[in-house]
Amino acid sequence: MSLDTPILTEAARQVDICNACRYCEGYCSVFPAMFKERTFASGDITQLANLCHNCRGCYYACQYVEPHEFALNLPAALAEARQESWERFAWPRAAARVFHRSGVALAGALVVGIALLFWAAAALQPASGKGFYAVLSHTAMVAIFLPAFLLPLTAIGIGLTRYWAEVGGTRVTLAHLLEAGRSAASMRNLAGGQGQGCNFEDEDRFSNARRHAHQAVMWGFLLCFASTSSGTVLHYVFDMHAPYPLFSLPKLFGVPGGVLLTAGATGLIWLKLRADRGLGAPAVWGAEMIFVLLLGLTGFSGLALYAFTGTDAVPALLAIHLGAVLALFLSTPYSKMAHGFYRVAALIRDAQIKDRQTP
Repeated sequence: MSLDTPILTEAARQVDICNACRYCEGYCSVFPAMFKERTFASGDITQLANLCHNCRGCYYACQYVEPHEFALNLPAALAEARQESWERFAWPRAAARVFHRSGVALAGALVVGIALLFWAAAALQPASGKGFYAVLSHTAMVAIFLPAFLLPLTAIGIGLTRYWAEVGGTRVTLAHLLEAGRSAASMRNLAGGQGQGCNFEDEDRFSNARRHAHQAVMWGFLLCFASTSSGTVLHYVFDMHAPYPLFSLPKLFGVPGGVLLTAGATGLIWLKLRADRGLGAPAVWGAEMIFVLLLGLTGFSGLALYAFTGTDAVPALLAIHLGAVLALFLSTPYSKMAHGFYRVAALIRDAQIKDRQTP
């Protein structure tokens, strides 16, 4: 694909200037990857855009931002290119365009509509089972959530295949996966060039707050996923059904996971409200915010559901929690959630390029 869109063309212009300047070489993985090239095709810009973590340190250090005639704003240029790439790779593409441009309204409608659906399903069926299953049967949960989990994964898989083809990805080795995994787990690209943090929310302040908030969200989400997975194993393999006691794997994973997810999402919201919207992709700011709110609502409603187990509040809380979870799953290929998959793919591709260029 050639640089035939205004967003890709502008990103390539700015990358060319940065490649000539080279002042920001030690800031993050984007610049060493950039400086290895002399010319940039669309696949190169797409790779750099998805490798960028939007920490914004390069913008505040740059001598060519406005009012200079070059008018560089590399974080915004790469954010726009990154967003465009997600829409281009998404399947179906129309869904991505709708969610990215009207994320607040769409996600709000999803949460409310799905919550009402669960509420109605619970009201129309007789109570059976224990705990949550007295409100909504296990069979109904599986029938709803299994396709809601598998279909978004299929869409993400198609998108990643398209991405891999555009950036020129080759055969992945275990070494590539390990290198990308270490970078993703530590989020070292959010630590700034010297490890002192980035300038995401303030030009003059270096902070690791965004890195820590991202790590809390990531590990919180993984712990919640581990909680659900362990509950599935206990249910089907050991015939141990919910509700589970506090000192059980589902609760030992789920409670800390919910706390981390809620705290991390709250931190990201606070940082996002303080940051300059002009250094990102302003057109999708609302969609990005609703994604973080969905993450926070998922964690908080899960904790509330556990805290009020055995009370009359369970049906309403279960409807809200499952509605938030289902909305999060269904929107995954078309929301900011997709950035995790594409960023890991970009880190794997970056590891490949480094491996290829090592003597």
